[in-house]
Amino acid sequence: MTNYHEPATELSEETRNYIRALNSLKEEIEAIDWYRQRMDATPDKQLRKILEHNMKEEIEHACMMLEWLRRNMDGWDEELRTYLFTEKSIVKIEDD
Repeated sequence: MTNYHEPATELSEETRNYIRALNSLKEEIEAIDWYRQRMDATPDKQLRKILEHNMKEEIEHACMMLEWLRRNMDGWDEELRTYLFTEKSIVKIEDD
């Protein structure tokens, strides 16, 4: 991996796994962005449907990675429980 900011030999296996997960999450989100842009740009209805299908698969992958992070990396569970699946104002949640 080239995304290490510290020498890999100085990082625990646990930290290297977090880096793998975080980089994968970034890649999935980037792919969602690409598919969405392509959907908007194409005039071909069949191609748009295929791109939408692919985008939804990338969303699934991103959610799976978020769940792995929630289960394995400190901090994710608490924050996700605070901000997801609420109707409250996202920016006002911290004030409550």
